Amino acid sequence: MNLDTLQSLVKKELEHFEKHFREAMRSQVPLLDKITYYIVKRKGKQIRPMFVFLSAQLVGKTTEASYHGASLIEMLHTATLVHDDVVDDAFLRRGFFSINALWKNKIAVLVGDYLLSKGLLLAIENNQFELLRIMSEAVKEMSEGELLQIEKARRLDIEESVYYEVIRKKTASLIGAACAAGACSAGASVEQIARIKEFGLAAGMAFQIKDDLFDFGEDFIGKPLGIDIKEKKMTLPLIYALSNCDSGMKRRMLKLVAKERASRAEINEVISFVKSSGGMDYATSKMFAYREEALTILDQFEANEAAKSLRELLFFVTDRLK
Repeated sequence: MNLDTLQSLVKKELEHFEKHFREAMRSQVPLLDKITYYIVKRKGKQIRPMFVFLSAQLVGKTTEASYHGASLIEMLHTATLVHDDVVDDAFLRRGFFSINALWKNKIAVLVGDYLLSKGLLLAIENNQFELLRIMSEAVKEMSEGELLQIEKARRLDIEESVYYEVIRKKTASLIGAACAAGACSAGASVEQIARIKEFGLAAGMAFQIKDDLFDFGEDFIGKPLGIDIKEKKMTLPLIYALSNCDSGMKRRMLKLVAKERASRAEINEVISFVKSSGGMDYATSKMFAYREEALTILDQFEANEAAKSLRELLFFVTDRLK
């Protein structure tokens, strides 16, 4: 199923969400309004809001709190992307100029802070303190994951177990929070919220491994091939390949990854090494294992239309081509 078909499953909700999201970001500062308008116009796939709405429908129905939850998730996600672009000195995001490219780093950092605070205030103003707790926990997890990744990138000593911890905190925690927020907004029980959060965490793990596989792919998918290698991010395909080669080859590859300005030929050498060492196949098998874990959890819920749609969304994020 393609993205347009998936979005059509919650078309009404996404249309209402976009208005809700735009209104939630409104400010009295003209510059902020200009920037937030730019953010809304270049919205991404809206995967996370879809997880919110479908999780709500899995256990009940979409409510006004569901739109608050989706807006919270998207504000938090957008804030982290804005800050990431500053940290990475990136000038493009989804094929568009990043906020820091257009308005410089200082403004981009403040915009990220504004989005985060607006999201948290949205929960407080509507007395949705459980949503606030879910979001605050996700912010903490994402910050810890980012710092853990930076720490390990400096020494290039990341093990497979640490990699899983990084992506669980950095990426999976937000998708888990989206699912928990959706279920919470529909009045689900504590047990149901915990279970659907576990589904989101497993889906998020599969989602991130798929994203990491793109770095070693064949085609341009919105970022140059090997960008993770250039940024010294130790992803699963590379970790596996380094763990299954002789010491001489490992030293050679780590030397290339550690270089400040590796050439395109050197990056291609690392990519070829990962492919020939079975890194791609191993990471793909782990991605499918997390997908199966998510499906097993989903099967514990009533087999309604939302469950079917969540299944389709899960397959989309693991089968997508970009």
